[in-house]
Amino acid sequence: MSSSPTLSPNASTRYTGVAIGLHWLIALALVGSFALGLYMHELPLSPQKLKLYSWHKWAGVTIFLFVVLRLGWRLTHRPPALPAAMPSWQRKAAEATHVLLYLLMFAVPLSGWLMSSAKGFQTVWFGVLPLPDLLDKNKELGDTLQQLHMLLNFSMAALVVAHLGAALKHHVIDRDDVLLRMLPRHGKTTPGEIR
Repeated sequence: MSSSPTLSPNASTRYTGVAIGLHWLIALALVGSFALGLYMHELPLSPQKLKLYSWHKWAGVTIFLFVVLRLGWRLTHRPPALPAAMPSWQRKAAEATHVLLYLLMFAVPLSGWLMSSAKGFQTVWFGVLPLPDLLDKNKELGDTLQQLHMLLNFSMAALVVAHLGAALKHHVIDRDDVLLRMLPRHGKTTPGEIR
């Protein structure tokens, strides 16, 4: 008797519509927030720079909330199985990449919130909801947290590039359905596919 898991007749080879939507929404938000962070960092101090910092912090809080939703969905909706022909080391690398991405998607906004608190700038989400400061004002700690925030951001950017490269490699070279599982589908839903 085989111990490998078998797919039920209703199992899908694709992610659910909710998972796909959250994946691409978070991906676009991460790219936009990262680009905004790079742009605003070099600007001279001005009302415009302070406004961009507020937008960046709002984006960070929003991304954090979307990641909480995405993780909750992932924990309650099993992802589709990887191709059977995929080597074991690639499976392990894919799992490790996903774990690291989730950790960084929590750590990056949290480090930004801590940095903002230590620098004495309260985060007010969309200018309406003030978030509590997590630390007392401390310039030295704020500067250290700023460096940590940048390091975590660049680490996540590198991991996202590796993730994208692996997906394209599967699509172009391996010609399997790894990338297609996360692309929106147009037209009819196939039997067993959950939207």
